[in-house]
Amino acid sequence: MRVKHLFIPDIEIVMTAIRSQGPGGQNVNKVATAIHLKFDITSSTLPVTLKKRLLSSNDQRVSKEGVFVVKSQQSRSQLKNKEIALSRLNTFIAQALVSRKLRKKTRPSKASQQKRMNTKTKRGQLKKARQNPEE
Repeated sequence: MRVKHLFIPDIEIVMTAIRSQGPGGQNVNKVATAIHLKFDITSSTLPVTLKKRLLSSNDQRVSKEGVFVVKSQQSRSQLKNKEIALSRLNTFIAQALVSRKLRKKTRPSKASQQKRMNTKTKRGQLKKARQNPEE
């Protein structure tokens, strides 16, 4: 499997066919069309930095042992469910590859500060004008 510029050997991905849940007629009790995909992040050949990102993500699909688990049963076809499960793994790893841009600390300009203060004083004067005149 390829993820952008990374290659994951098929040996590292374990897919098992299981019976789907829900309605499906006569087919549901006979054919195992759902796919249970397991990918062990800790023992994979991915770079160490990527492994750390994947393990530190707050994703429910990653177990405490570091195994990514996906169950796909959207389609009646086992082949389509395999493709869906692999695409979910692909997007999970691709999201970890994207590094967030560091935020630069900025300060408001003098002009914007002055403008803010002017609007505050104008608003205050407007409210003061609404009050009853003191005797």
